[in-house]
Amino acid sequence: MKKFNAVALLIIALFFSFTSKAQSETTLEPKLENIAWISGNWKGEAFGGITEENWSEPSGGSMMATFKLINNDEVSFYEIEIIREVENTLILQLKHFNNDLKGWETKDETVDFPLKKITANKVEFEGIAFEKISSNKMNVYVDIKQKDGSIKTVTFNYTK
Repeated sequence: MKKFNAVALLIIALFFSFTSKAQSETTLEPKLENIAWISGNWKGEAFGGITEENWSEPSGGSMMATFKLINNDEVSFYEIEIIREVENTLILQLKHFNNDLKGWETKDETVDFPLKKITANKVEFEGIAFEKISSNKMNVYVDIKQKDGSIKTVTFNYTK
């Protein structure tokens, strides 16, 4: 009987382990309220400097952000970013600017990242992902094309 109880307990433990893993991986609807945890003032380090990213709460069908990279006490570049609801999905779009606000992209051009999927703690776009680590920690993973054509993923470890 003891052997049966041990096996039964193991099966129950495995079931709950798989169930909780499946729940954390459940795909959520492509709605801004499902990624509202991104909002806030985030600070971290990347590209050899200090980074700051400020995300608004969802409103008007979008979230917006500003980003800046500071190296040697000078701004290297800025970004303006938005995530918006379009045709029952989300898209992240951004524009880059030099420290004098001269744009990298042409006037009507944006860098677009279509949504791949949303789970309770992660939103994945094609080429960029946001992962909630805790209420005041977030990682952002950005795929950056290198001169040789390869892709390097840069991780931004942010704290609120």
